[in-house]
Amino acid sequence: MFGRLVLILLQLAIGWFAAPEIAKFIPKLGQLDIFILAAIFALVVWLVGFIGALVLKDVGQPTPSTLVVALVCALIFAGLTLIPDVMSAINGVVRIPVVAYPLIGAVLGYAIKR
Repeated sequence: MFGRLVLILLQLAIGWFAAPEIAKFIPKLGQLDIFILAAIFALVVWLVGFIGALVLKDVGQPTPSTLVVALVCALIFAGLTLIPDVMSAINGVVRIPVVAYPLIGAVLGYAIKR
């Protein structure tokens, strides 16, 4: 249980800093950049989970289907950022940066599948 918690925190931290740096090398597509970032977040979260499974105790190794679930959830959460009513409702309760939505989706998708 502790290993899974550490893995989730590592995925959030590494994803938050690494994915925007990787995205700098990809051409910009305007409003669709959030979907590219979601794919990068899903890949980074999956890779951190793969490496974390080798290092951390009681953490299972992710499968390719875990990557697919993380990608789908990240894309869904990225799609939420394009709906103004959803964004205003969420921002009324808590202020979350727009870039964090696909990262949260990728980590949740990874955790759901595991």
